Amino acid sequence: MLIGVPKEIKTHEYRVGLVPSSVRELVHNGHKVLIQTGAGSGIGFDDKAYKSAGARIAASAEEVFKKAEMIVKVKEPQPKECKMLRSGQLLFTYLHLAPDPEQTHALLKSGCTAIAYETVTSARGGLPLLAPMSEVAGRMSVQVGGPLPGEGAGRLRHPPGRRARRAAGQGGDPRRRRLRHPRRAHGDGPRGPCHHHRQVASTG
Repeated sequence: MLIGVPKEIKTHEYRVGLVPSSVRELVHNGHKVLIQTGAGSGIGFDDKAYKSAGARIAASAEEVFKKAEMIVKVKEPQPKECKMLRSGQLLFTYLHLAPDPEQTHALLKSGCTAIAYETVTSARGGLPLLAPMSEVAGRMSVQVGGPLPGEGAGRLRHPPGRRARRAAGQGGDPRRRRLRHPRRAHGDGPRGPCHHHRQVASTG
């Protein structure tokens, strides 16, 4: 099978459908790989790395779509790419069709067979291709919510504690400030007598 890998054109998408090690594995198993020039540049893989793995380099996305029996991408095909798909061709990528009826209609019109990564199910009912994406998104959410350059490290801080409020003159309930350990204020706790009882015992 001739597998084609076009360069991703969605805004801020720098990944690529196949890395050189994946190309090498496919070629080893008798397949041919055609990859668009510069497709892996966003993640540090140049054309030379793909050639060394056994791929052929195409000058344009049009050439990839025209010649390949299966297209391997990362993100859903953009309108321009949908127009290049043809009947009988396989498309393997993330699709996310639910919020995108225009893409759905374009794929149906093309006649291709589209397989969505997010719907591939394992024998145990899991989603092996969606799970790592969810994990990456979860880890990145902390960075996205973190401080921007120049903001310092205060964006995700908890509200100021008692000492900080007191220093700022905010005060608070004086009764709560006096009782550092309310549960142990009068009586013995799990770690022995409270501070007040220890003083009484030592002076009695």
